Amino acid sequence: MADWLAAIQAVCAPSVMLYALIGVCVGMLIGTLPGLTSTMAIAILTPLTFWLEPTQGFAMLIGVYNSALFSGGISAIVINTPGTPASIATTFDGYSLTQRGQGALALGINTIYSVLGGLLSTVVLMVAAFPLANFALRFGPAEFSILAFFGLTMMVSVSQANPVKGLLLGFIGLMLSTVGLDPINGALRYTFGNINLLDGISFIPVMIGLFGLGEMIYQIFTAERAEDGSAKTAAAKADGRVLPTLAEHILMIPSAIASAVIGVVIGAVPGAGGDIASIISWDVAKRMSKHKEDFGKGSLEGIGATCTSNNASIGGALTTALCLGVPGDSNTAVLLGSLMMYGMTPGPTLFTEQAHFVRNLMVLMIVANLLILVVGLATAKVSVKILSIRKEAIWMAVLLLCVIGSYALNKSYFDVIVMFAAGCLGFVFRRMEFPLGPLILGLLLGDICETNMRRAMSLSMGDYGIFVQSPLSIVMLAAIVLVLFWPLVGGKVKGAFKKKPDPV
Repeated sequence: MADWLAAIQAVCAPSVMLYALIGVCVGMLIGTLPGLTSTMAIAILTPLTFWLEPTQGFAMLIGVYNSALFSGGISAIVINTPGTPASIATTFDGYSLTQRGQGALALGINTIYSVLGGLLSTVVLMVAAFPLANFALRFGPAEFSILAFFGLTMMVSVSQANPVKGLLLGFIGLMLSTVGLDPINGALRYTFGNINLLDGISFIPVMIGLFGLGEMIYQIFTAERAEDGSAKTAAAKADGRVLPTLAEHILMIPSAIASAVIGVVIGAVPGAGGDIASIISWDVAKRMSKHKEDFGKGSLEGIGATCTSNNASIGGALTTALCLGVPGDSNTAVLLGSLMMYGMTPGPTLFTEQAHFVRNLMVLMIVANLLILVVGLATAKVSVKILSIRKEAIWMAVLLLCVIGSYALNKSYFDVIVMFAAGCLGFVFRRMEFPLGPLILGLLLGDICETNMRRAMSLSMGDYGIFVQSPLSIVMLAAIVLVLFWPLVGGKVKGAFKKKPDPV
């Protein structure tokens, strides 16, 4: 108990609260604007937090992460365009409520139930993380290498229904992770005589280039010439009461609790995320409801379920990422990169060597959600004005932050060059509809996978049997095979079991 009280005291420091509030506001801005993602916001802000204390820096990043997922529902409700992928299912009922003149109520439900999902998932994180990390401490080099590869394949397998492209970029990320000094014998690899590559390709500039600069170039090339009037009339649609009545809460609570459980479980699965969780939660809520006919037409149960599951997925994703060091999506991959920037090693050792910081992070999750509740409800009717910000202003601000962020970390012009190169590649990959997540995961997990694999081989004197000696290794290897081949055969399996239509 004394450890948790110390964590609460550290997080309640005025400077930490200020950075958390800044993160919440920035995340709200980014999440509301369609096309801008929470991953991009975290990637751009990460190097700017380098000079802060870890708790202060992560106060901002956790605030951005939680707030961006919540605020993606604002544009989904008002203009039927999800601000983030996790808010896709919010459009099912949110926009219908706006069309019925209940836009403000929908925004209030989005705020309250997103916070509910975030708080419930944080409780799960606080209860499950330390026991899971203690169990993972039993892993040896063989298990860690398989686990790292498992995380990579899980992400690649759900690469926007195109596993071949995902595997290709994942392989490129793995190749990039081999640049620099050999982790075992210190030999030079692929440096081409450039001393800037001795430490390998820096993760942060690549991340900023892919998700920041590349996204902005893509938006510039694909921007619509003519503006529609949806943003201009957004404020008028968000009129009326914001807070649900007690009867409405009683109606929404059962499906919201079920959605929170679904969000946590799906969020903990590497490769899944809030978008999958919210769609499944909406379907489950419809099956549970006594008013199934209202779903898709402005159901309060529907919007409450999707908003809850969005933010509930965060706690599940962080549980897997922090305990096992396996990022489940792009957001947690960037956050793990941020931990490494602060000199911390994600995984079970984090809970022994930096236990105080882990507790601080968990308390920060609660603080971020409480700030979202206050800010979200206070600005529910005016937050839609964010949608009227000119795209050009956003582009210039993001481009400037990309350059500053890539240079500031190491004060290296070479990192800026890497960022621009990654940005150009990110634009090309976006145009060709290649998912960017696998490349980042390959770069992040490649070194972990290679180092532990070679250590395992050294311990076994070159015997590959070390990778199938433990039951845990066998289970993870079987899961890897299933994940890699399921996208290829899953459709055929589903088709085989699909019920044939009755003859006429």
